[in-house]
Amino acid sequence: MFIPNKKLIQLFLIIASFLNLSQMYAQNTGQLTGFVKDAKTDEPLIGATVRVEGTQLGGVTNLEGYYTIPNVPAQSYKVIASYIGYQSLTRFNIIIRSGGNPDLNFKLEESATKVGEIVIQSSPFDKLDETPLSIQKLSREEIATYPGGNNDIAKVVQSLPGVSSSVGGFRNDVIIRGGAPNEAVYYLDGVEIPNINHFATQGSAGGPVGLLNVSFFEGVTLSTSAFGAQYDNVLSGVLQFDQRDGNAKNLQTNIRVSASEAALTLEGPLFKGKKRERSKTTFIASVRRSYLQFLFEVIGLPFLPDYWDYQFKINHKIDDYNEINIIGLGSVDDFRVNPEDDLDAEQQASLEQVPLISQWSSTTGISWKRRFKNGTGFMRTTLSANIFNNNFSQYSDNVNLEGLFFQNRSREWENKFRWEMNNFLGDWTLSSGILFQSVGYSNNTLDVNDGNDFNSDNDFFRYGAFFQVSKPLAQGRITPSFGFRLDGNTFTNQGNQIWRTFSPRFALAIQLDEEAKWTFNTSLGRYYKIPPSTILGFQDNLGNFTNQDAKYTQNDHFVAGLEYLPTSSTRITLEGFYKRYDDYPVSVNDSVSLANLGGGFEVLGNEEVETVGRGRTYGLELAIQQKLAKNFYGILAYTYYKSEFTGFNRDEFLPSSWDNRHILTFTGGYKLPRNWEIGLRIRYLGRAPFAPVDVAASEPIYPDFVFNYDRLGSERLDVFNSTDIRIDKKWNFPRWTFNVFFEVENILGNEIPTAPVYGLARNDQGEVLEPNQLVEITELDNSAVIPTLGIVIDF
Repeated sequence: MFIPNKKLIQLFLIIASFLNLSQMYAQNTGQLTGFVKDAKTDEPLIGATVRVEGTQLGGVTNLEGYYTIPNVPAQSYKVIASYIGYQSLTRFNIIIRSGGNPDLNFKLEESATKVGEIVIQSSPFDKLDETPLSIQKLSREEIATYPGGNNDIAKVVQSLPGVSSSVGGFRNDVIIRGGAPNEAVYYLDGVEIPNINHFATQGSAGGPVGLLNVSFFEGVTLSTSAFGAQYDNVLSGVLQFDQRDGNAKNLQTNIRVSASEAALTLEGPLFKGKKRERSKTTFIASVRRSYLQFLFEVIGLPFLPDYWDYQFKINHKIDDYNEINIIGLGSVDDFRVNPEDDLDAEQQASLEQVPLISQWSSTTGISWKRRFKNGTGFMRTTLSANIFNNNFSQYSDNVNLEGLFFQNRSREWENKFRWEMNNFLGDWTLSSGILFQSVGYSNNTLDVNDGNDFNSDNDFFRYGAFFQVSKPLAQGRITPSFGFRLDGNTFTNQGNQIWRTFSPRFALAIQLDEEAKWTFNTSLGRYYKIPPSTILGFQDNLGNFTNQDAKYTQNDHFVAGLEYLPTSSTRITLEGFYKRYDDYPVSVNDSVSLANLGGGFEVLGNEEVETVGRGRTYGLELAIQQKLAKNFYGILAYTYYKSEFTGFNRDEFLPSSWDNRHILTFTGGYKLPRNWEIGLRIRYLGRAPFAPVDVAASEPIYPDFVFNYDRLGSERLDVFNSTDIRIDKKWNFPRWTFNVFFEVENILGNEIPTAPVYGLARNDQGEVLEPNQLVEITELDNSAVIPTLGIVIDF
């Protein structure tokens, strides 16, 4: 990531020239396989046709709904699946390689009007009855070739409409329409995962590096409003990661090496035997290793991030109606300092102020899906467990580990049982379910500057239930959906009064023309989130749980918008949104809403709070999405919004830390001949407010800081503007493929905005002046151009 530009460019040109000279194009074809199923019942569609547009190639599904199309020339295609009585579906930007092609699966929806053998085209843009708006889905290829993302899914998501990053854009916080980073939830194949990043901020959800392997993904779906009643503990967004099954025929390998990490992914059949063409049991597994710590040490940076992660999925089809999925992922993180002799003022300040972090996390889950034989629905039962272990320390002397002034040694764990039932009664779709989980939290905290020293152990139960119903009317032109959920817990004072968390939601989609090009969508909903374990488990020095009277945070959404489909591959949406918060936690020490925190290296919520805060975010959002057509694809999104929260004065709204006002993003790519591709990402964020440092109060406790939160909004950073490019080249050899990518982040060298940085005043010999005096470090260069070279091998 920090290798000099010229050396990276030279290396890239040498590799490209060598491979072009080799002329090893012995096999330029691959095989396309997959399933075609009913979108509702998941039943295989026998005799469905799948064709590769622009060719004479195609296939027909067998008794299992499985198709095979051999000898497809290696390049990008549109692939269309169709079946009588169903809407045909087009998948865009499907890259065929000579090796390592995953299954391409289709789920077709029944046509509302069945007239003979007329084929009705389905929109390639996902929309659910309960979520008719504020939803975006990225395909596997869009994720893999994302410019500036370095195969990091959280960075990819930040380019979707209404989503921004934290200040400076170096972290993976997912900030949706002005809400705090911990207001979203994440699901991996229906299993909730607490965080998707390394070096996670406990109590929040962000971190600088993603821990999910993009090689696993079938697709990623983001809902920024109107999420269904099955999702609990969410205020601003739901991110669903759909993992593909491993190859049921052959063993496949994917190797990815970039400037910061190396990853190995294996997949294939288990217990296949010699007589079977496809195994009923498959696996896909990966391990990744960072080597940023080695690069940082070579170039003399004052800190060394080091991480591992793993991920796996096992799928077993018991019979035609029952299957089991077992998933798992985890990480090991270590963040330590690297003392050097020749540090500039900024590096010296970083060495003194960074926390020392040692973390590990683990999530495992098993789910059983049972389809009803009469095609009237399915049931899913899921058991999962997750653990997060955090050792977070701050010293006045990080080099010698002396002067400990803050330490948080804590562990969070959850064991969850989730049961869902989906029934299809004619045109009616009914969904219901229950959730039951045990929650555990232990914490050993020492906070010298705030006078806290306690050991906490907190165990309790959470539970909930939901119901959702939808039915298309007027031959599918009007689709209403209604749902509600109830949630409770055994710890907070009002936790068992479940009527307090009754959360209804309603969505409506109205098709405005015969061609289904124009649609009006609207939704109203109430959502609740229980405070994080860092808040609920906090104790004073007498051992009292001071936050046991905390309430669930409430958020009401009002959203309406228009959707226009000018072509089969283009969508334009315009939405207005208003979100109203109540009972938000407010810090007793700092008198600031916790909605403003969680975007840095800290422990969020490990303090006394009162749930008395209010908030509101509102704005307009325009998005234009183009699927691959005439070699081009992209997403252009602009959001204008305001984000405001109160402290103890419920009538005084101040701009939040995420009140950028303007978010403009463009992400796109262009396919060139001979398997070349170029991608471009442009991000623009308006001026974000920040809380200034109280210099006088901070000098006695440095390297800790005190912030003037009552001045939040009085000062703002400069705008954030960054342009990233990516160039991909693929080579197809007999049974394997080789992909080289070259990325440059911030290619224009724009300054990355940061709040003022302070360090200790020193004399000409570098000795600290007594008593401590904080001085602002000026002439910082935050305009780094970051090149990255990587390779991907599939065989």
